[in-house]
Amino acid sequence: MRLQNKVIIVTGSTTGIGKAIAIRCVEEGAKVVLNGLEKDLGEEVLNIVGKQNAVLHIEDLAADGAITRLVNLAITHFGKLDAVVNNAAIVASSNLYTTDKDFLRKLLEVNTIAPFTLIKEALPHLEKQHGCVLNIGSVNAYSGEPNLLAYSMSKGALMTMTRNLGDTLNRENNVRVNQINPGWVLTENEAIRKREHGLADDWYKEIPSVYAPSGRILWPKEIAAAAVYWLSDESGPVSGQVVDIEQHPFIGRNPPKNSQTMKEPT
Repeated sequence: MRLQNKVIIVTGSTTGIGKAIAIRCVEEGAKVVLNGLEKDLGEEVLNIVGKQNAVLHIEDLAADGAITRLVNLAITHFGKLDAVVNNAAIVASSNLYTTDKDFLRKLLEVNTIAPFTLIKEALPHLEKQHGCVLNIGSVNAYSGEPNLLAYSMSKGALMTMTRNLGDTLNRENNVRVNQINPGWVLTENEAIRKREHGLADDWYKEIPSVYAPSGRILWPKEIAAAAVYWLSDESGPVSGQVVDIEQHPFIGRNPPKNSQTMKEPT
């Protein structure tokens, strides 16, 4: 098992990518601290992985003291901390005209500041284990879709933090920091979001090739499989790296002329 006896915090692990990562980590021999907002969904994940392998902490990471409580839970329950997966995020549509300061601050608080705070709080424990951090970003970090301004800004900042801390913490604390930037992933929340936008329930079965050359989008378990490499000792001393997980080159890709597009009802 590639993560045998490692203790890993996975934020936002009651649904989607975080859930898939937590389940895969346990399959690979790790003990996991689950975190999210939905108690019922969190308990479902806890039952899947087994209560002997995980502990659940339901709390908004933006709440005062939440990060400290999360780290303390890992230490008191499992006795150490080997890795942190910063996955929790708010995905919300906005552009220049619909984004006000309060909305932007909210997204930055959860998507960027909470990961920063968790790294800082966990660092003494990670240093003891020569551990690592894996940040879950987004290909939108590079510029973002037209209606994902605030979200894209938060992920861009997260990527810069990964590059910066990936150098300094590896050099000074023997703690590696890397990042995965997923592309379009079929999570539960993404399926719901598209249906709320007026698309059919089975919208994901016919994705235009401009978005999905393979004929489908990514699954959470595929992101989880990639995460295991960065959390395991197999990645060696590698740090400060950002890896895009998508099925086409996101930057500089020119869609074919007259390509079919996936339009959402207005």
